[in-house]
Amino acid sequence: MSISRRNLLQVTASEALLSGCTGGRAASTGPDPATPPAAGAPSAKSGGTPVPGSTTAGPLPPLPPGLPDQIEHGPRTRPQLALTFHGQGDPAQAEALLKAAERAGARITVLAVGNWLDAYPQLAARVLAGGHELGNHTQTHGDIGAMDAAAATAEIEGCARRLRKLTGTPGRWFRPSQARLTTALVLSLAKKAGYPHLLSYDVDPLDYTDPGPEAVRSAVAEKAGPGSVVSLHFGHAGTVAALPGILDDLHRRGLRAVTTSELLT
Repeated sequence: MSISRRNLLQVTASEALLSGCTGGRAASTGPDPATPPAAGAPSAKSGGTPVPGSTTAGPLPPLPPGLPDQIEHGPRTRPQLALTFHGQGDPAQAEALLKAAERAGARITVLAVGNWLDAYPQLAARVLAGGHELGNHTQTHGDIGAMDAAAATAEIEGCARRLRKLTGTPGRWFRPSQARLTTALVLSLAKKAGYPHLLSYDVDPLDYTDPGPEAVRSAVAEKAGPGSVVSLHFGHAGTVAALPGILDDLHRRGLRAVTTSELLT
């Protein structure tokens, strides 16, 4: 099935930013979404996400034309969504979360913070070995929307260098830190660094506030649907505890958790 023009939100400069990990800044305008060809989940053989056991990022299929600069969700016409995780915190909790996803046959997208990869470089390969996707969430997780061009560039390119060193690629996705949507300056700097589209989200269960596993699970169940991009976080025990229930809920609703690249291609 094709993605209709109304299936992808266009970001406008007049939008007020919603909170991400903390606060936000003004958004820029993205182009009109176009209608891409239908596609199923790509396989590793055809250039999709790495097969379990891979430790380097494989080639990815091209994205459809016309995606907005800041992607908030995917097509609403297929029974799948993306669970995306901000990569920070206790590596043992990260391992537990990855195992929970894999037991359920789910693939996730991890937006890693560069200094987290500096501290735990083995986790880059671990994420890919599970068939998941790895991207860039800045080097230090500062308020990138408040930074000048030099500082913001260092945040984006610093993490990109870590990813390239550890996996052979800077990853497809960049997510700005401390904002759901970001400024025109950050957009332009990210594009220069090789990220033509920034990955936002349309569902935020606020798991980083540690409301408890049931609250996180309930928020995802209430707000997530086909095409959703859900923002979650490593480093929070409540999120780890909530994930099996979240995946059970999705399964009962006929929804499959896939990587962001799978969701959009």
